[in-house]
Amino acid sequence: MKIIGISSSPRGKNSSTLKLLDAALAGASEAGAEVETIDVAKLKIKYCTACNSCHETGVCSIKDDYQIVIEKLLDADGIILSSPNYITNVTAQLKTLFDRCPLVVHEQLFDGKYGFSLTTAGSGEIDFVLDIMNNYMMHCGGNFTGGVGCSMAEGPSAMEAAIDKSHEMGKDLVGAIKEKRPYPEQEAAHEAWRGQFKYVILANKEQWTHNCDYWTEKGWI
Repeated sequence: MKIIGISSSPRGKNSSTLKLLDAALAGASEAGAEVETIDVAKLKIKYCTACNSCHETGVCSIKDDYQIVIEKLLDADGIILSSPNYITNVTAQLKTLFDRCPLVVHEQLFDGKYGFSLTTAGSGEIDFVLDIMNNYMMHCGGNFTGGVGCSMAEGPSAMEAAIDKSHEMGKDLVGAIKEKRPYPEQEAAHEAWRGQFKYVILANKEQWTHNCDYWTEKGWI
């Protein structure tokens, strides 16, 4: 079992959010998973240009570090996303990774994967940022098991509690993967999204040939 942790803080090893990610991956490792951290803030990932190459050919036209990251994510069983709160959002580095993933979303390539999200904030803006990351996981076809956030304004004890919770969630993620734990509400949302999106695929079938072939093979259209 492989679990990938995504770090996206430009502060690198000085990141408070990285402490949560390290704790989560330690918990997953203790539960028997092989773990790896990818720091997207250190990689060269360019902006999506909406060229549609991924829909037409299944291959991104931009040659950079994105392909390395997405191949690791597609090979993983679990994904832990982490980002500090930057003006009530994820960092630009993580958002750029998300924006390069239309093929992953449109073909639901995280189907069968599980994950959760981690964040820290100077204030109390926690849930909104966690929702951005968890929604990305769900939009890509995966299920999320929850999230951990820490408001640094609450002092050192809050960080200690968040580290402990992250560690336990890392263990729990391994359990969810082993059990193939059902999340009925998320799975219903996946089905509803596919039911609607098939019309987008059909409307673009002359151009989005790779998507159309994939959806036909999966029996979604």
